[in-house]
Amino acid sequence: MGHYIEVEKKVKLYVEDIGSGSPVIFLHGWPLNHKMFEAQFTLLSEQGYRCIGIDQRGFGKSSAPAAGYSYDRLADDVKAVIDYLKLDQAYLVGFSVGGAIAVRYMARHGGYGIRKLALLGAAAPSFTQRENYPHGMTQEEANDQIAAIKKDRPQLLRDFGEKFLADQEPNAISQPFKDWLQLLGLEASAWGSIHTFESLRDEDLRKDVLQIKAATTIFQGNLDQICPPEFAKQLLSGIDGSTLVTFEQSGHGMLFDEPTRFNEELLEFLK
Repeated sequence: MGHYIEVEKKVKLYVEDIGSGSPVIFLHGWPLNHKMFEAQFTLLSEQGYRCIGIDQRGFGKSSAPAAGYSYDRLADDVKAVIDYLKLDQAYLVGFSVGGAIAVRYMARHGGYGIRKLALLGAAAPSFTQRENYPHGMTQEEANDQIAAIKKDRPQLLRDFGEKFLADQEPNAISQPFKDWLQLLGLEASAWGSIHTFESLRDEDLRKDVLQIKAATTIFQGNLDQICPPEFAKQLLSGIDGSTLVTFEQSGHGMLFDEPTRFNEELLEFLK
C-alpha cells in the first residue's frame, strides 16, 4: 500500500507500506528513495514485519517544495508519518543522511514511537569537518559537490555512484544494478538534492547523539569513502550501550556490497 501523507500545508510525502507485524521504518540515503530497500522489503514482509519506506521531501514520489530541508524539518516529517500511521514500538532504520535524520528525530522527539535504532553508514555525528572534529569532507569539498550538482547533476550522480560501492569479488555488482541506482538518484528533484546536501554540510549532530536512549546498532562498511569508519567510532562512543557491526568488504552501500550478511545482521537486529 502506498500513502500520500500531508506533513505540512501543501507538502505530501510518499510512504510505501507493505506487510504486517512489527513496523520497521526505513529512511533512505542521498540522493535515493525508499526503493533502495526493495530487497529488505521483500525479505522482511515474508518474515512477519511491516515495512514502511518514507521518500523524504524532494526525493522519489514525495513533494519537492523550495524549502524545508533542515534536519529539524525532516525529523518532523518522520514524526508526522509516525503519527498518521499510529506507529508504536517501531524499529527505525536510517541509511546515510537517513541515519542523520534518524539521530535528529531521536533527540528532537525523544525517540517517540521507536523501540530500537539502526544506523547504516550514517552521515553523523557530522558529515563535514569542524572544530574538534577532523573527519569527513571539508566545507570546501562539500561546496564543490553542490556546484557540481548545479552544473551537471547526472555526471555528479555517476561520480558519486563510483564511490558508493566497494564492488569487490565475490560480491561484484552488475552494471544494470549500478544503472538502477543512478536512475533512483535522477528521480530526485535538483533543488531537493542541493538543499539536502547543504544540510549535510551544515548540520552538527554531536549533541543529538548523546541524547539517544534507545538500543542502537551501528552498521559500517570498512571501505566506506563517503561516511568513513571514523563516523561509526564516534557514534559508538557517543550513544550509550550501542553496538557496532562492521562489513569488511563493503563501501558505503553495505546492503548491496554484502547483501547476504547485511540481511542476516538486520534480522538479528530486529529480534
